[in-house]
Amino acid sequence: MAVPSALDDDAPAAGPLAALVGADQEVPVLDGSHRRYVDLDCAASTSAMVAVAERVTEFVPWYSSVHRGAGYRSRVATAAYEEARGDVLAFGGRAGRDDVAIICRNTTEALNHLAYRLALGPADVVVSTVVEHHANLLPWGRLARQRFVECGPDGTFDTEAVVAALDAGPHPALLAVTGASNVTGWLPPLDAICEAARARQVPVVVDAAQLAPHRPLPAGPDFIAFSGHKLYAPYGAGALIGPRDAFTAGDPFLAGGGAVDLVTLDEVIWTEPPEREEAGSPNVIGAVAMAAALGEIGRLGWEAVTTHEAALAARLRSGLAALDGVTLLGPPVGTDTLSVAAFAVGGQHHALVAARLSAEWGIGVRHGCFCAHPYLLRLLGVGPAGVEAARRDVRMGDRRRIPGAVRASCGLGTTGADVDLLLEALGELVAGRPAPVPYHQDPATGDFWPETGGPGWSPDERPAGAACARG
Repeated sequence: MAVPSALDDDAPAAGPLAALVGADQEVPVLDGSHRRYVDLDCAASTSAMVAVAERVTEFVPWYSSVHRGAGYRSRVATAAYEEARGDVLAFGGRAGRDDVAIICRNTTEALNHLAYRLALGPADVVVSTVVEHHANLLPWGRLARQRFVECGPDGTFDTEAVVAALDAGPHPALLAVTGASNVTGWLPPLDAICEAARARQVPVVVDAAQLAPHRPLPAGPDFIAFSGHKLYAPYGAGALIGPRDAFTAGDPFLAGGGAVDLVTLDEVIWTEPPEREEAGSPNVIGAVAMAAALGEIGRLGWEAVTTHEAALAARLRSGLAALDGVTLLGPPVGTDTLSVAAFAVGGQHHALVAARLSAEWGIGVRHGCFCAHPYLLRLLGVGPAGVEAARRDVRMGDRRRIPGAVRASCGLGTTGADVDLLLEALGELVAGRPAPVPYHQDPATGDFWPETGGPGWSPDERPAGAACARG
């Protein structure tokens, strides 16, 4: 099936902006051939930039203990780690402020870390939104009360809705808001939101996991968290940036070596931040990789990144909207979004669509609720009865009917041709192309698997136990 007419123009398809490891890797498909893997799951994790992998390879011979040795290699490793911390602060636009960058595993750990360090309690209120990833919902609810900003049918909210939540009593201790939706790619008006919160003396934390690879980080939030694995540095590092004085008192999130100046059996004297917050041997490889990725983005320049992004976003979202039988979730075409799109295919289970795209075309997408269940349930219009039915099934170990959608997401290595291939494949699916083999749905995971003994797809090659859409 041809690409929808909305894309039949003379504009050249976007090429890759950065070289990624594995960009030409081929995967088996059900017709017995191999195809170049089309990675349209960048919102989950990105491949390493070639430049990042090269920097890691260069550094590995110098790997040694950080902050724990006088040997030359230890000095090199410590210097590389601290240079990476400085690069994180610069990337966050905080180089001239008395802020610290805490190197952690990922955004989820960073937000849990912050929730503990802010010493929130049951009397405190954290304002958040229904658009959030679970990483920016669940940590706050374990410690404090939550007040939510609702979204409209298109999955957006405005600054006035946030202001109303901030002004409702009791006065909130914190505003936690996403920088960009990992489901729809929608960008909340962060500058206006931060200004409104600042006028009410409410500190702001921004979950920038999805924003950081695509747009410059905002200057307004008090705290920012992001992950290297979404920034072309999949080596296990992330960052929490915030004011130094938020971490100078109280116990750190993790207790152990490296976080102290003196320990007796009766007393602990914690060291200063940020080392106070990084007990244990740090992930220097992850920090070096993340710094290399940030440097590469800086070298490319935000103008090039956002231009690439805009071309892919327009091609993806307009193409999906033009397909009969496909429902684009979230704000309408023409809205400024990241190149991320969630959609439903009429009459076809989201897990089956994702399985067929993979097994028959070699296209990798995500399906499910994308670790943002409250948001997706609203986008899909799932009411209380539907939620209760899913809850009942899940408690019985049956995940086949969990509501969900399909998500395609682009990155610096994505091309216009990649997007076109997705649209062509979806066009064939909605036109009724028959599956070459039957697909079986596993009740325990909700995923579909083709019933075949073909290479790459035999029962023996099926991953055991884990669901593709868990979240």
